Amino acid sequence: AEAALTRLEAIKAQRTVENALAHYVPYPRQKQFHNAGATHRERLLIAANQSGKSLAGGMECAMHATGRYPDWWRGRRFDKPTIGWGAGTTNETTRDTVQRILVSRPGQQGTGAIPKDAILELVSARGTPDLLDSIKVRHVSGGVSVIGLKSYQRGRESFQGETLDYLWFDEEPPADIFTEGLTRTNVNQGPVWVTFTPLLGMSETVRRFLLETSPDRDV
Repeated sequence: AEAALTRLEAIKAQRTVENALAHYVPYPRQKQFHNAGATHRERLLIAANQSGKSLAGGMECAMHATGRYPDWWRGRRFDKPTIGWGAGTTNETTRDTVQRILVSRPGQQGTGAIPKDAILELVSARGTPDLLDSIKVRHVSGGVSVIGLKSYQRGRESFQGETLDYLWFDEEPPADIFTEGLTRTNVNQGPVWVTFTPLLGMSETVRRFLLETSPDRDV
């Protein structure tokens, strides 16, 4: 009986690890950030290092890709498969932050924000070890969502062309890349959110959110 109970506990623990999204409980500021997506197209979660800002950004990305929204959710919703991007500073930081939060580390895929049973395909990128180009995700509607991984080091031109439902910038993007990314979501008026620690001072991107008031923006 004890062995059976131990196995059952191990199975439950594994299921929890492979479905972190179902167990995500945001603290008040994270929840405020998510809820603001219902009424603000551009959002900034600005916070200290290791305070959960990137986790919040990745969890929202996983929700829009899977269509699995928790009962407490009051933010923007999609009822169909989505096309979105997660972007970081360089190829390496995109792999080590955005990609890690979404699918976890190499060899542990399926223990990140996207539940393991929702991951359909991990498409590798060229040139950087273990970096993914995109993640194909099963949406609750039965269709397939796609999350593309981008980096600022590739320049503004690499953010051109695609029509997106949403875009997550992890760490502060240059102003031209932010504007180009925002343009990608114009057709669907989709949400764009940024999560970062303000290490670059009063940059153009920071000024946009803190000094240029707009009903479209929330900090």
